[in-house]
Amino acid sequence: MAEKKKLWGGRFVRDTDRLAEEFNSSIEVDKRLYREDILGSIAHVTMLGEQKILPAEEAALIVRTLEEILADIEAGRAEFSVSAEDIHMNIESLLIERLGEIGKKVHTARSRNDQVALDCRLYLKKEINNIRELLRQLQGTLLDLAEEHLETIMPGYTHLQKAQPVTLAHHLMAYVQMFARDEERLRDCLRRTDVMPLGSGALAGTTFPLNRRRVAEMLGFAAISENSLDAVSDRDFAIEFTAAASIIMMHLSRFCEELILWSTEEFGFIVMDDAYTTGSSIMPQKKNPDVAELIRGKTGRVYGDLITLLTIMKALPLAYNKDMQEDKAALFDAADTVKQCLEVFIPLLKTMQVNRERMRAAAGGGFANATDLADYLVRKGLPFRSAHEAVGRLVLYCTQRGCRLEDLSLEEAARESGLGEGCFGQDVYEALRLESMIQNRRVEGGPSPAAVKEAIARARSRLS
Repeated sequence: MAEKKKLWGGRFVRDTDRLAEEFNSSIEVDKRLYREDILGSIAHVTMLGEQKILPAEEAALIVRTLEEILADIEAGRAEFSVSAEDIHMNIESLLIERLGEIGKKVHTARSRNDQVALDCRLYLKKEINNIRELLRQLQGTLLDLAEEHLETIMPGYTHLQKAQPVTLAHHLMAYVQMFARDEERLRDCLRRTDVMPLGSGALAGTTFPLNRRRVAEMLGFAAISENSLDAVSDRDFAIEFTAAASIIMMHLSRFCEELILWSTEEFGFIVMDDAYTTGSSIMPQKKNPDVAELIRGKTGRVYGDLITLLTIMKALPLAYNKDMQEDKAALFDAADTVKQCLEVFIPLLKTMQVNRERMRAAAGGGFANATDLADYLVRKGLPFRSAHEAVGRLVLYCTQRGCRLEDLSLEEAARESGLGEGCFGQDVYEALRLESMIQNRRVEGGPSPAAVKEAIARARSRLS
């Protein structure tokens, strides 16, 4: 499609320099908004006809032609032009090519400023709901895995050092909580995105008697913007979404880091399916967790998108500035990246194999039952700080001799703890057993199978 004259070129006597034209154009980035742009124009023109701002027959003709252009674009029969700058001017140029003077009326009572704000909000509403659905699928996958591993004991860590035993189900439910918060953040972000800016014009509205609420109704918006200056210069909704996307990626990255560690020979907790790993070009034995590593790496990319948007908007005076053209690449990239990562992460989780025996064996090491021994002494009447110190002495004694707390005789425990006889009974060995330690942590939110079952039920209820 060749354009001889700019649609805004009335006051210009020279053509735009070729390099400046290419530099100014955003069509290669914003062409994906064609559907949102056309749907917005259809609603706008329909309202113009209803308000008798345009003759009804002309409004109907424009709407029909816009629908034809939409069909042609989706069928690959329409071409976009760099000289038309952006998706808005490209669509308008296509309309004018087909309708002539009538096509020029589509932009009545509208600016590209409120038009692009509308398109971005329409696009983001759709993407937010797509990502929310993926987050719900991910939570469902985690709940299924948690139910399968209610009795799978594993070490819990702090500082990446063995701390206390938990279950794999309890560990997975921690991520259910994270992704539930992510979905809540997106739902909240959607509320502020679901505001219709069209009718704000370039910055000061219009003198035409628009029915903005009718346009909002046709496009499925819950509200209309209340200040025309703010409506065209606001990108808070995009920044908020990208911040929420960054937190999602942070959660995915943490999870992937653990899966990468767990899949090493040193841990041996899980085996990732061949479909989500790759080999080495030189080392035949390698099975690399590339998908998990890429998700971890792409987290930085989404962080960069957030910083890009924040930096673009920093110190911009009201209202619209051309700087804001740069917002879409970062917004699109953040949405695309999060979706892509979630889509591949869900089946990665579904197909991984868990080595229950290796996890349980690991949970029995590192004196993970030390706190339980201290709690045992507290139940015998000892103050916790005294119990803590006594168990610390026992851990040191075992470390020097290469044994475990449960290997000590009652006499050794009494002597080396400094507590003397009477503090340790035969029941101490039951208290130090892994299954007992898990079962006894019945506090709401804890790792006992009963507590985790309740957490799973609450999570499923929330999802449904």
